[in-house]
Amino acid sequence: MVSVTPVESMETSGASPSSNHISSLGRPTSVTKPNETSPLLQQQSAQGAEQGLSGRWHFAQLSVSAFIDSNTGLLFVAASSFCFSAMIVSVKWLNTLDKPVPTLELIWVRMVMTYIFSVLYMYFRKIPHPFLGPKGVRVLLVLRGFAGFVSIFGLYFSLLYLSLSDATVLTFVAPILTVFAGAIFLKETLSLKDTCAGLCSFFGVLLIARPHFLFGSPKGEPFGAVTPWERMLSVCAALVGVLGITGSYIILRAIGNRAHTLHSLSSLSSQCVLISTIAMMVLKISPVISTRALWLVMLLLISIFGLTGQIFLTMGLQRETASRGSLASYISIVFAAMFEFVVFHTTPSALSIAGTAVIMSSAIYTSLVKNTAIKPATGATVDRRAVAAPDGRYNPEP
Repeated sequence: MVSVTPVESMETSGASPSSNHISSLGRPTSVTKPNETSPLLQQQSAQGAEQGLSGRWHFAQLSVSAFIDSNTGLLFVAASSFCFSAMIVSVKWLNTLDKPVPTLELIWVRMVMTYIFSVLYMYFRKIPHPFLGPKGVRVLLVLRGFAGFVSIFGLYFSLLYLSLSDATVLTFVAPILTVFAGAIFLKETLSLKDTCAGLCSFFGVLLIARPHFLFGSPKGEPFGAVTPWERMLSVCAALVGVLGITGSYIILRAIGNRAHTLHSLSSLSSQCVLISTIAMMVLKISPVISTRALWLVMLLLISIFGLTGQIFLTMGLQRETASRGSLASYISIVFAAMFEFVVFHTTPSALSIAGTAVIMSSAIYTSLVKNTAIKPATGATVDRRAVAAPDGRYNPEP
C-alpha cells in the first residue's frame, strides 16, 4: 500500500499549498482574500461616488429650476425692490452733495432716458405701436402713467426730510390700501380682519411720522435737524405716493399681457416728462446743474436703477397676482436698511423700527389672507389675458 503525503495529495488535485486550509505540516492556514485596495476596486468606487455626486447635482438643478419656474414673478418683483432701493439711496446721496435737486427735475431726467430706451427697443425689435400702445388698453396705459408719476413724486419728495428706511416702509401701506380701494371701487368684500390690519398699519405710520402733538419735539434725525412740520409734510407726500403705487398695481393687473412691458414704461415715462416739464414752467422752478463727477454719476445711476426696477416690476406683476407681488416687495426694507447703514452709517430709531414691524406685519397678513381668498378652485378658468407670455411679449387678442 502506497502512502500519499498531504503535499502529494495537493499536487495531484491541482491545488496549491497556499489555497488549502491545512498546511503540509497539518496546521491550519488562512485563506487568501482578494486585495480590497486593488486599482480596479478603487476605480469602481470613484465612479460610484462620481455618479452619486452627479445625481445629487442634477436633483439640485431640477429643484432650483422648478422653484424659479413657479416663482418667476416673485423673483422679478424682488429684483425690482433691490433696484428701487439702490435708486432711492442714489437720490438721497445726490441731495447731500450740493444744493438739493428739485423733485420734478429728478423725475424729468430719469424719465427722459427711460422713454428713449423704451421707444428705441420697441422700434428695433419690431414691437407694434411703440408710441401709443395697443388699441384697447391705451386708456389704461394713460392712467398707469399718471399713477406712476404720483408715486414717484411722492417718494422723491419724502426723501427730503425722511430717512431712507422710513420713506421705504411707508410704501408698505399700499397693499392694505389696495384692499380698501377694492371694496370702494370694485365692490369687493371688506372683512373685519382687513379693517383691523388697516388700523394697525395706521398706528405704524404714526410711529414713523411721530407728530409733534403726540410725541413732542424730536431729539434728532439721522440726516440733520428736521422740524415736525417738515417731517409731517414728507410723510403726507409719501402717503400720496402710496396712492399712486396702489393705482399702478391695480392697473398693471388689468392690462395683463395685452401690452408689452415697455409699452407701460413708455407711457409712464412720456407722461412724467410732460407733467414735470409743465409743472416746472408754471412753478418757475430753476433746474440745478453741477459739474461734479460724483453728482453726474448719481444722476446716471438714478436713471439706470429706475429703468431696470420698472422693467422687473412690470414683468413681475404681469406674472403674479397683486397680493403675491406686493408680498415679495417687502424685502425692499432689508435693502433700504442695508444701504442706509453702509452709505450713511445710520440706523433707524426705536420708534421707526417699531412702526416698521407693525406696518410689515399688517401688510404681510393682508397679502396672505387676500391671496388665500382669491385662490381659484379646482377646475376654475383663468383669464388668459392676465397671464404674461414667457418672453414678455403681449397677447393682442382679447
